Amino acid sequence: MEQLSFFEEIGAMPSKSEYIVDKFSAGDLCDEHARQALEKKYEPILEVTNRFDRRSVSYQLSKKDALHSWLKYKEGFSADLVGQLLDDMGAKPGDLVMDPFMGSGTTALVCQMRGINSIGFDIMPISAVAIKAKANVMLYDQDEIKRLIAEVKALKLPERYNGFTPYVTITDTAYPVFNGQFIQYSSDWIKTADFDDIVKNLFTLAVLNSLERCSYTTKSGQYLSWDCRSDKVKNANITRKEQGKKLLPEKFVRKEILNVQDTIVTELEHILSDVEMIQQQCEKGVTAEFDYREKSVLYQLAELEDDCLKGVITSPPYCNRYDYTRTYALELVYLGTTEEGIKKMRQDLLSCTVESKTKVETLRKYYSSIGQEERFQQIYDIIQSNEAFTEIKQAMDKRKDNGDLNNKGVIRMIEGYFTELAFIYAELYRLCKPGALVAFVNDNVRYGGEVIPVDFLSTSFAEQFGFKAEKVYCLKQQKGNSSQQMAKYGRVALRKSITIWKK
Repeated sequence: MEQLSFFEEIGAMPSKSEYIVDKFSAGDLCDEHARQALEKKYEPILEVTNRFDRRSVSYQLSKKDALHSWLKYKEGFSADLVGQLLDDMGAKPGDLVMDPFMGSGTTALVCQMRGINSIGFDIMPISAVAIKAKANVMLYDQDEIKRLIAEVKALKLPERYNGFTPYVTITDTAYPVFNGQFIQYSSDWIKTADFDDIVKNLFTLAVLNSLERCSYTTKSGQYLSWDCRSDKVKNANITRKEQGKKLLPEKFVRKEILNVQDTIVTELEHILSDVEMIQQQCEKGVTAEFDYREKSVLYQLAELEDDCLKGVITSPPYCNRYDYTRTYALELVYLGTTEEGIKKMRQDLLSCTVESKTKVETLRKYYSSIGQEERFQQIYDIIQSNEAFTEIKQAMDKRKDNGDLNNKGVIRMIEGYFTELAFIYAELYRLCKPGALVAFVNDNVRYGGEVIPVDFLSTSFAEQFGFKAEKVYCLKQQKGNSSQQMAKYGRVALRKSITIWKK
Protein backbone atom coordinates (compact mmCIF):
# COMPACT_ATOMS: atom_id res chain seq x y z
CA MET A 1 0.00 0.00 0.00
CA GLU A 2 1.12 3.53 -0.72
CA GLN A 3 2.06 5.84 2.08
CA LEU A 4 1.02 9.43 1.48
CA SER A 5 1.88 12.42 3.64
CA PHE A 6 -0.14 15.63 3.38
CA PHE A 7 1.35 17.67 6.17
CA GLU A 8 4.54 19.30 5.06
CA GLU A 9 4.96 21.72 7.91
CA ILE A 10 6.96 19.99 10.62
CA GLY A 11 4.98 19.81 13.82
CA ALA A 12 1.75 21.05 12.23
CA MET A 13 -1.27 19.36 13.78
CA PRO A 14 -4.08 18.60 11.35
CA SER A 15 -7.71 18.63 12.38
CA LYS A 16 -9.09 15.45 13.88
CA SER A 17 -11.90 15.63 11.34
CA GLU A 18 -9.42 14.78 8.58
CA TYR A 19 -9.03 11.33 10.16
CA ILE A 20 -12.70 10.54 10.65
CA VAL A 21 -14.11 8.41 7.84
CA ASP A 22 -17.31 9.87 6.34
CA LYS A 23 -17.75 7.24 3.64
CA PHE A 24 -17.00 3.55 4.24
CA SER A 25 -18.64 2.06 1.15
CA ALA A 26 -17.63 3.37 -2.27
CA GLY A 27 -20.67 4.11 -4.40
CA ASP A 28 -22.96 3.48 -1.42
CA LEU A 29 -23.16 -0.16 -2.43
CA CYS A 30 -23.17 -1.57 1.11
CA ASP A 31 -24.64 -0.70 4.47
CA GLU A 32 -22.23 1.30 6.64
CA HIS A 33 -24.39 2.32 9.60
CA ALA A 34 -22.56 0.13 12.12
CA ARG A 35 -19.15 1.42 11.02
CA GLN A 36 -20.42 5.00 11.16
CA ALA A 37 -21.63 4.31 14.69
CA LEU A 38 -18.10 3.20 15.67
CA GLU A 39 -16.64 6.42 14.21
CA LYS A 40 -19.09 8.49 16.24
CA LYS A 41 -18.55 6.45 19.41
CA TYR A 42 -14.76 6.55 19.44
CA GLU A 43 -14.10 9.96 17.91
CA PRO A 44 -13.86 11.54 21.42
CA ILE A 45 -10.88 9.31 22.34
CA LEU A 46 -9.13 9.65 18.96
CA GLU A 47 -6.02 11.79 19.34
CA VAL A 48 -3.95 12.89 16.36
CA THR A 49 -0.58 12.80 18.04
CA ASN A 50 2.94 14.12 17.85
CA ARG A 51 4.10 11.57 20.44
CA PHE A 52 4.63 8.92 17.82
CA ASP A 53 5.22 8.91 14.08
CA ARG A 54 5.67 6.33 11.34
CA ARG A 55 9.29 5.81 12.33
CA SER A 56 8.12 4.87 15.85
CA VAL A 57 5.92 2.05 14.56
CA SER A 58 8.36 0.69 11.98
CA TYR A 59 11.98 -0.40 11.70
CA GLN A 60 13.13 3.13 10.82
CA LEU A 61 14.18 4.25 14.30
CA SER A 62 15.76 0.88 15.07
CA LYS A 63 18.18 1.12 12.13
CA LYS A 64 20.60 3.13 14.22
CA ASP A 65 19.75 1.72 17.64
CA ALA A 66 22.32 -0.39 19.38
CA LEU A 67 21.04 -3.95 19.76
CA HIS A 68 17.75 -3.39 17.93
CA SER A 69 19.46 -2.99 14.56
CA TRP A 70 20.90 -6.52 14.62
CA LEU A 71 18.02 -7.82 12.54
CA LYS A 72 16.42 -5.82 9.77
CA TYR A 73 12.82 -6.59 10.65
CA LYS A 74 10.67 -4.16 8.69
CA GLU A 75 7.49 -5.02 10.55
CA GLY A 76 8.91 -4.22 13.97
CA PHE A 77 8.41 -1.08 16.05
CA SER A 78 10.94 1.07 17.88
CA ALA A 79 12.40 0.78 21.36
CA ASP A 80 11.38 4.41 21.88
CA LEU A 81 7.72 3.51 21.38
CA VAL A 82 7.99 0.66 23.89
CA GLY A 83 9.70 2.91 26.43
CA GLN A 84 6.97 5.53 26.24
CA LEU A 85 4.21 2.94 26.58
CA LEU A 86 5.93 1.28 29.55
CA ASP A 87 6.05 4.69 31.21
CA ASP A 88 2.35 5.20 30.49
CA MET A 89 1.42 1.92 32.15
CA GLY A 90 3.72 2.57 35.11
CA ALA A 91 5.60 -0.70 34.64
CA LYS A 92 8.27 -1.29 37.28
CA PRO A 93 10.93 -3.96 37.96
CA GLY A 94 9.20 -7.21 38.85
CA ASP A 95 6.09 -6.49 36.78
CA LEU A 96 5.15 -8.78 33.89
CA VAL A 97 4.52 -7.40 30.37
CA MET A 98 3.43 -9.46 27.36
CA ASP A 99 4.03 -9.20 23.62
CA PRO A 100 1.80 -11.78 21.86
CA PHE A 101 3.57 -11.17 18.52
CA MET A 102 7.22 -10.71 19.43
CA GLY A 103 8.83 -10.29 16.03
CA SER A 104 12.41 -9.23 16.69
CA GLY A 105 11.72 -8.96 20.44
CA THR A 106 11.82 -5.19 20.98
CA THR A 107 9.19 -5.14 23.75
CA ALA A 108 10.90 -7.90 25.71
CA LEU A 109 14.38 -6.40 25.29
CA VAL A 110 13.36 -2.94 26.48
CA CYS A 111 11.65 -4.60 29.44
CA GLN A 112 14.81 -6.59 30.18
CA MET A 113 16.92 -3.42 30.26
CA ARG A 114 14.48 -1.97 32.80
CA GLY A 115 14.31 -5.07 34.99
CA ILE A 116 10.73 -5.77 33.92
CA ASN A 117 9.74 -9.39 33.36
CA SER A 118 8.27 -10.31 29.98
CA ILE A 119 6.53 -13.13 28.18
CA GLY A 120 5.95 -13.41 24.47
CA PHE A 121 5.17 -15.63 21.52
CA ASP A 122 6.15 -15.93 17.88
CA ILE A 123 6.25 -18.97 15.61
CA MET A 124 8.78 -17.53 13.15
CA PRO A 125 12.18 -19.18 13.82
CA ILE A 126 13.87 -15.92 12.79
CA SER A 127 12.47 -14.42 15.98
CA ALA A 128 14.03 -17.15 18.10
CA VAL A 129 17.51 -16.43 16.71
CA ALA A 130 17.23 -12.65 17.05
CA ILE A 131 15.70 -12.68 20.52
CA LYS A 132 18.27 -15.12 21.90
CA ALA A 133 21.12 -13.09 20.42
CA LYS A 134 19.89 -9.80 21.86
CA ALA A 135 18.87 -11.17 25.25
CA ASN A 136 22.42 -12.44 25.88
CA VAL A 137 24.08 -9.10 25.17
CA MET A 138 25.61 -8.84 28.67
CA LEU A 139 26.99 -12.39 28.53
CA TYR A 140 29.18 -12.21 25.42
CA ASP A 141 32.94 -12.61 25.63
CA GLN A 142 34.18 -9.83 23.38
CA ASP A 143 37.43 -11.64 22.64
CA GLU A 144 35.50 -14.65 21.40
CA ILE A 145 33.47 -12.47 19.01
CA LYS A 146 36.74 -10.96 17.73
CA ARG A 147 38.08 -14.48 17.15
CA LEU A 148 34.89 -15.38 15.29
CA ILE A 149 35.28 -12.35 13.02
CA ALA A 150 38.91 -13.25 12.25
CA GLU A 151 38.02 -16.84 11.40
CA VAL A 152 35.10 -15.84 9.16
CA LYS A 153 37.44 -13.44 7.33
CA ALA A 154 39.93 -16.28 6.80
CA LEU A 155 37.40 -18.83 5.51
CA LYS A 156 38.10 -20.06 1.99
CA LEU A 157 36.02 -22.33 -0.17
CA PRO A 158 37.83 -25.61 -0.90
CA GLU A 159 38.75 -26.24 -4.51
CA ARG A 160 35.97 -27.82 -6.53
CA TYR A 161 33.50 -27.19 -3.70
CA ASN A 162 30.06 -28.20 -4.93
CA GLY A 163 27.94 -27.37 -1.91
CA PHE A 164 25.12 -24.85 -2.30
CA THR A 165 22.62 -23.50 0.18
CA PRO A 166 19.31 -25.39 0.10
CA TYR A 167 16.37 -23.78 -1.62
CA VAL A 168 12.64 -24.13 -2.09
CA THR A 169 10.65 -23.16 -5.17
CA ILE A 170 10.29 -19.55 -4.08
CA THR A 171 14.07 -19.11 -3.45
CA ASP A 172 15.51 -21.09 -6.36
CA THR A 173 18.46 -19.21 -8.02
CA ALA A 174 18.29 -16.44 -5.39
CA TYR A 175 22.08 -16.14 -5.01
CA PRO A 176 25.14 -15.66 -7.21
CA VAL A 177 27.26 -18.83 -7.25
CA PHE A 178 29.90 -17.75 -4.73
CA ASN A 179 27.33 -16.45 -2.27
CA GLY A 180 25.23 -19.59 -2.48
CA GLN A 181 28.28 -21.76 -1.91
CA PHE A 182 29.73 -19.67 0.91
CA ILE A 183 26.42 -19.61 2.78
CA GLN A 184 26.36 -23.40 2.81
CA TYR A 185 30.08 -23.83 3.54
CA SER A 186 30.05 -21.40 6.47
CA SER A 187 26.84 -22.96 7.79
CA ASP A 188 28.55 -26.36 7.93
CA TRP A 189 31.71 -24.83 9.40
CA ILE A 190 30.01 -23.03 12.31
CA LYS A 191 28.33 -26.25 13.49
CA THR A 192 31.66 -27.82 14.47
CA ALA A 193 33.64 -24.64 15.18
CA ASP A 194 34.99 -24.09 18.70
CA PHE A 195 32.69 -21.32 19.91
CA ASP A 196 30.10 -20.97 22.65
CA ASP A 197 26.56 -21.70 21.53
CA ILE A 198 25.50 -18.10 22.10
CA VAL A 199 28.31 -16.88 19.82
CA LYS A 200 27.34 -19.44 17.17
CA ASN A 201 23.84 -18.00 17.38
CA LEU A 202 25.31 -14.53 16.79
CA PHE A 203 26.90 -15.85 13.62
CA THR A 204 23.51 -17.21 12.50
CA LEU A 205 21.92 -13.83 13.12
CA ALA A 206 24.64 -12.06 11.13
CA VAL A 207 23.99 -14.41 8.21
CA LEU A 208 20.23 -13.86 8.41
CA ASN A 209 20.71 -10.11 8.30
CA SER A 210 22.99 -10.45 5.26
CA LEU A 211 20.99 -12.78 3.02
CA GLU A 212 18.72 -10.29 1.28
CA ARG A 213 21.51 -7.86 0.32
CA CYS A 214 23.57 -10.74 -1.06
CA SER A 215 20.75 -12.14 -3.17
CA TYR A 216 18.87 -11.29 -6.34
CA THR A 217 15.75 -10.57 -4.27
CA THR A 218 14.29 -7.84 -2.14
CA LYS A 219 11.28 -7.80 0.15
CA SER A 220 8.41 -6.08 -1.61
CA GLY A 221 5.01 -6.10 0.07
CA GLN A 222 3.48 -9.55 -0.25
CA TYR A 223 6.28 -10.97 -2.35
CA LEU A 224 9.97 -11.22 -3.08
CA SER A 225 10.90 -8.92 -5.94
CA TRP A 226 13.48 -10.40 -8.32
CA ASP A 227 16.49 -8.85 -10.08
CA CYS A 228 16.79 -9.26 -13.84
CA ARG A 229 20.34 -10.59 -13.34
CA SER A 230 18.95 -13.73 -11.68
CA ASP A 231 18.65 -17.02 -13.53
CA LYS A 232 14.98 -17.12 -12.51
CA VAL A 233 14.18 -14.00 -14.55
CA LYS A 234 16.56 -14.93 -17.39
CA ASN A 235 15.02 -18.39 -17.76
CA ALA A 236 11.50 -16.97 -17.52
CA ASN A 237 12.26 -14.56 -20.35
CA ILE A 238 13.65 -17.34 -22.54
CA THR A 239 10.38 -19.22 -22.10
CA ARG A 240 8.26 -16.08 -22.62
CA LYS A 241 10.14 -15.24 -25.82
CA GLU A 242 9.54 -18.73 -27.17
CA GLN A 243 5.84 -18.35 -26.37
CA GLY A 244 5.63 -14.92 -27.96
CA LYS A 245 4.84 -13.25 -24.64
CA LYS A 246 6.03 -9.85 -23.43
CA LEU A 247 9.38 -10.10 -21.67
CA LEU A 248 9.73 -9.30 -17.97
CA PRO A 249 11.13 -5.77 -17.57
CA GLU A 250 14.80 -5.12 -16.81
CA LYS A 251 14.75 -4.47 -13.08
CA PHE A 252 17.57 -4.17 -10.58
CA VAL A 253 16.65 -4.70 -6.92
CA ARG A 254 19.88 -2.97 -5.90
CA LYS A 255 22.92 -1.54 -7.68
CA GLU A 256 25.30 -4.15 -6.29
CA ILE A 257 24.71 -7.69 -5.08
CA LEU A 258 27.05 -7.79 -2.08
CA ASN A 259 29.67 -10.42 -1.32
CA VAL A 260 28.16 -12.50 1.46
CA GLN A 261 31.43 -13.21 3.28
CA ASP A 262 32.27 -9.51 3.51
CA THR A 263 28.71 -8.68 4.55
CA ILE A 264 28.67 -11.24 7.37
CA VAL A 265 31.96 -9.84 8.66
CA THR A 266 30.53 -6.30 8.57
CA GLU A 267 27.45 -7.46 10.50
CA LEU A 268 29.60 -9.16 13.14
CA GLU A 269 31.77 -6.05 13.50
CA HIS A 270 28.64 -3.96 13.98
CA ILE A 271 27.38 -6.40 16.63
CA LEU A 272 30.75 -6.34 18.41
CA SER A 273 30.72 -2.54 18.53
CA ASP A 274 27.25 -2.58 20.10
CA VAL A 275 28.24 -5.27 22.60
CA GLU A 276 31.29 -3.25 23.70
CA MET A 277 29.19 -0.13 24.21
CA ILE A 278 26.26 -1.82 25.95
CA GLN A 279 28.44 -3.86 28.31
CA GLN A 280 30.32 -0.71 29.27
CA GLN A 281 27.28 1.50 29.82
CA CYS A 282 24.57 -0.78 31.16
CA GLU A 283 24.11 -1.94 34.71
CA LYS A 284 25.11 -5.57 35.00
CA GLY A 285 23.03 -6.07 38.13
CA VAL A 286 19.68 -5.52 36.37
CA THR A 287 17.89 -8.84 36.00
CA ALA A 288 14.52 -9.79 34.60
CA GLU A 289 12.77 -13.00 33.58
CA PHE A 290 12.55 -13.37 29.83
CA ASP A 291 9.99 -15.98 28.75
CA TYR A 292 9.97 -16.44 24.97
CA ARG A 293 7.88 -19.25 23.46
CA GLU A 294 8.23 -20.27 19.81
CA LYS A 295 4.55 -21.12 19.64
CA SER A 296 1.31 -19.67 18.33
CA VAL A 297 -0.21 -17.29 20.85
CA LEU A 298 -3.68 -18.53 19.86
CA TYR A 299 -3.06 -21.84 21.60
CA GLN A 300 -1.24 -20.60 24.68
CA LEU A 301 -3.12 -17.80 26.39
CA ALA A 302 -6.04 -19.87 27.63
CA GLU A 303 -3.69 -21.87 29.87
CA LEU A 304 -2.02 -18.91 31.60
CA GLU A 305 -3.11 -17.77 35.06
CA ASP A 306 -5.53 -14.91 35.66
CA ASP A 307 -4.47 -11.37 36.62
CA CYS A 308 -0.75 -11.77 35.91
CA LEU A 309 -0.01 -8.96 33.43
CA LYS A 310 0.86 -5.33 34.12
CA GLY A 311 0.43 -4.55 30.44
CA VAL A 312 0.62 -5.63 26.81
CA ILE A 313 2.57 -3.96 23.99
CA THR A 314 2.37 -5.49 20.53
CA SER A 315 1.83 -5.11 16.83
CA PRO A 316 0.11 -8.10 15.22
CA PRO A 317 0.51 -8.96 11.55
CA TYR A 318 -1.72 -6.52 9.69
CA CYS A 319 -4.80 -7.45 7.68
CA ASN A 320 -2.97 -6.50 4.49
CA ARG A 321 -2.37 -9.80 2.65
CA TYR A 322 1.38 -9.65 3.37
CA ASP A 323 2.78 -13.15 3.55
CA TYR A 324 5.70 -13.31 5.98
CA THR A 325 6.59 -16.82 4.88
CA ARG A 326 7.23 -15.48 1.38
CA THR A 327 9.01 -12.25 2.25
CA TYR A 328 11.25 -14.05 4.74
CA ALA A 329 11.66 -17.17 2.63
CA LEU A 330 15.46 -16.78 2.31
CA GLU A 331 15.81 -16.62 6.07
CA LEU A 332 13.40 -19.48 6.73
CA VAL A 333 15.15 -21.79 4.29
CA TYR A 334 18.55 -20.95 5.76
CA LEU A 335 17.21 -22.01 9.17
CA GLY A 336 16.12 -25.34 7.75
CA THR A 337 12.44 -24.76 7.01
CA THR A 338 11.25 -27.01 4.19
CA GLU A 339 8.67 -26.34 1.49
CA GLU A 340 6.04 -28.19 3.52
CA GLY A 341 7.19 -26.42 6.67
CA ILE A 342 6.65 -23.03 5.03
CA LYS A 343 3.14 -24.04 3.92
CA LYS A 344 2.27 -25.17 7.43
CA MET A 345 3.71 -22.01 8.99
CA ARG A 346 1.62 -19.91 6.60
CA GLN A 347 -1.51 -21.52 8.02
CA ASP A 348 -0.34 -21.35 11.64
CA LEU A 349 0.28 -17.60 11.49
CA LEU A 350 -2.51 -15.15 12.29
CA SER A 351 -4.83 -15.09 9.26
CA CYS A 352 -3.47 -12.24 7.17
CA THR A 353 -3.17 -13.76 3.68
CA VAL A 354 -5.74 -14.92 1.14
CA GLU A 355 -4.40 -18.44 1.56
CA SER A 356 -5.26 -18.55 5.27
CA LYS A 357 -7.82 -21.19 6.23
CA THR A 358 -10.31 -20.83 9.06
CA LYS A 359 -9.03 -21.75 12.51
CA VAL A 360 -12.42 -21.81 14.24
CA GLU A 361 -12.68 -25.59 14.52
CA THR A 362 -9.01 -25.86 15.53
CA LEU A 363 -9.64 -23.32 18.28
CA ARG A 364 -12.76 -25.20 19.35
CA LYS A 365 -10.78 -28.45 19.64
CA TYR A 366 -8.02 -26.68 21.58
CA TYR A 367 -10.42 -25.20 24.12
CA SER A 368 -12.16 -28.57 24.41
CA SER A 369 -8.82 -30.30 25.03
CA ILE A 370 -8.18 -28.11 28.07
CA GLY A 371 -11.72 -28.46 29.36
CA GLN A 372 -12.89 -24.98 28.31
CA GLU A 373 -15.33 -25.67 25.49
CA GLU A 374 -17.97 -23.52 27.21
CA ARG A 375 -15.57 -20.56 27.29
CA PHE A 376 -14.85 -21.04 23.59
CA GLN A 377 -18.54 -20.79 22.83
CA GLN A 378 -18.96 -17.69 25.01
CA ILE A 379 -16.12 -15.90 23.22
CA TYR A 380 -17.28 -17.00 19.79
CA ASP A 381 -20.85 -15.88 20.44
CA ILE A 382 -19.65 -12.44 21.51
CA ILE A 383 -17.60 -12.13 18.32
CA GLN A 384 -20.59 -13.03 16.17
CA SER A 385 -22.76 -10.48 17.98
CA ASN A 386 -20.55 -7.54 16.96
CA GLU A 387 -22.70 -5.44 14.62
CA ALA A 388 -19.82 -3.76 12.80
CA PHE A 389 -18.11 -7.10 12.19
CA THR A 390 -21.35 -8.54 10.81
CA GLU A 391 -21.77 -5.51 8.58
CA ILE A 392 -18.22 -5.84 7.22
CA LYS A 393 -18.69 -9.55 6.44
CA GLN A 394 -21.96 -8.83 4.64
CA ALA A 395 -20.34 -5.97 2.71
CA MET A 396 -17.48 -8.18 1.57
CA ASP A 397 -19.93 -10.85 0.36
CA LYS A 398 -21.79 -8.20 -1.60
CA ARG A 399 -18.53 -6.88 -3.09
CA LYS A 400 -17.67 -10.42 -4.18
CA ASP A 401 -21.03 -10.80 -5.91
CA ASN A 402 -20.47 -7.40 -7.54
CA GLY A 403 -17.09 -8.50 -8.92
CA ASP A 404 -15.14 -6.00 -6.81
CA LEU A 405 -12.76 -8.45 -5.14
CA ASN A 406 -9.73 -9.68 -7.05
CA ASN A 407 -9.52 -12.72 -4.79
CA LYS A 408 -12.42 -14.28 -2.91
CA GLY A 409 -9.93 -15.44 -0.26
CA VAL A 410 -10.03 -11.87 1.08
CA ILE A 411 -13.39 -12.64 2.72
CA ARG A 412 -12.05 -15.68 4.56
CA MET A 413 -8.92 -13.74 5.55
CA ILE A 414 -10.87 -10.83 7.06
CA GLU A 415 -13.23 -13.09 9.00
CA GLY A 416 -10.38 -15.24 10.28
CA TYR A 417 -8.19 -12.26 11.16
CA PHE A 418 -10.69 -10.54 13.43
CA THR A 419 -12.03 -13.77 14.91
CA GLU A 420 -8.55 -14.86 15.94
CA LEU A 421 -7.62 -11.44 17.29
CA ALA A 422 -10.85 -11.28 19.27
CA PHE A 423 -10.02 -14.58 20.99
CA ILE A 424 -6.69 -13.05 21.96
CA TYR A 425 -8.42 -9.89 23.29
CA ALA A 426 -10.74 -12.04 25.39
CA GLU A 427 -7.89 -13.96 26.98
CA LEU A 428 -5.80 -10.82 27.51
CA TYR A 429 -8.63 -9.30 29.54
CA ARG A 430 -8.57 -12.32 31.82
CA LEU A 431 -4.77 -12.24 32.10
CA CYS A 432 -4.47 -8.52 32.83
CA LYS A 433 -4.41 -7.16 36.36
CA PRO A 434 -6.94 -4.45 37.24
CA GLY A 435 -5.58 -1.17 35.88
CA ALA A 436 -3.35 -2.86 33.28
CA LEU A 437 -2.96 -1.17 29.88
CA VAL A 438 -3.01 -2.92 26.51
CA ALA A 439 -1.45 -1.23 23.45
CA PHE A 440 -1.96 -2.56 19.89
CA VAL A 441 -0.37 -0.98 16.81
CA ASN A 442 -2.35 -1.52 13.61
CA ASP A 443 -3.42 -0.14 10.22
CA ASN A 444 -6.88 0.41 8.84
CA VAL A 445 -7.44 -1.24 5.45
CA ARG A 446 -9.68 -1.11 2.39
CA TYR A 447 -10.79 -3.96 0.14
CA GLY A 448 -13.15 -3.81 -2.84
CA GLY A 449 -14.11 -0.24 -2.02
CA GLU A 450 -14.96 -1.08 1.62
CA VAL A 451 -13.06 0.62 4.46
CA ILE A 452 -12.41 -1.57 7.48
CA PRO A 453 -11.70 0.51 10.61
CA VAL A 454 -9.34 -1.97 12.26
CA ASP A 455 -8.62 0.34 15.20
CA PHE A 456 -12.22 1.05 16.14
CA LEU A 457 -13.49 -2.45 15.32
CA SER A 458 -10.79 -3.99 17.52
CA THR A 459 -11.63 -1.52 20.28
CA SER A 460 -15.29 -2.49 20.10
CA PHE A 461 -14.32 -6.16 20.53
CA ALA A 462 -12.08 -5.23 23.47
CA GLU A 463 -14.96 -3.41 25.15
CA GLN A 464 -17.26 -6.39 24.64
CA PHE A 465 -14.76 -8.48 26.63
CA GLY A 466 -14.55 -5.93 29.45
CA PHE A 467 -11.78 -3.45 28.57
CA LYS A 468 -12.31 0.30 28.81
CA ALA A 469 -11.27 2.21 25.69
CA GLU A 470 -8.78 4.81 26.90
CA LYS A 471 -7.19 6.30 23.79
CA VAL A 472 -6.70 5.76 20.08
CA TYR A 473 -3.50 7.51 19.03
CA CYS A 474 -3.62 8.34 15.34
CA LEU A 475 -0.36 9.10 13.55
CA LYS A 476 -0.36 12.39 11.67
CA GLN A 477 0.45 10.97 8.26
CA GLN A 478 -2.52 9.46 6.52
CA LYS A 479 -1.90 6.15 4.84
CA GLY A 480 -3.16 5.84 1.29
CA ASN A 481 -4.75 2.95 -0.55
CA SER A 482 -3.36 0.66 -3.18
CA SER A 483 -3.12 2.18 -6.64
CA GLN A 484 -5.80 -0.27 -7.83
CA GLN A 485 -8.19 0.81 -5.09
CA MET A 486 -7.65 4.51 -5.75
CA ALA A 487 -8.03 4.12 -9.52
CA LYS A 488 -11.39 2.39 -9.16
CA TYR A 489 -12.92 3.93 -6.03
CA GLY A 490 -10.97 7.12 -5.35
CA ARG A 491 -8.72 7.85 -2.40
CA VAL A 492 -9.78 7.41 1.23
CA ALA A 493 -7.35 8.27 4.02
CA LEU A 494 -6.65 5.28 6.27
CA ARG A 495 -5.58 5.69 9.87
CA LYS A 496 -2.50 4.14 11.37
CA SER A 497 -3.24 3.88 15.07
CA ILE A 498 -2.12 2.75 18.48
CA THR A 499 -5.15 1.63 20.49
CA ILE A 500 -4.94 1.83 24.28
CA TRP A 501 -7.33 -0.18 26.46
CA LYS A 502 -7.51 -0.47 30.24
CA LYS A 503 -8.77 -3.20 32.50
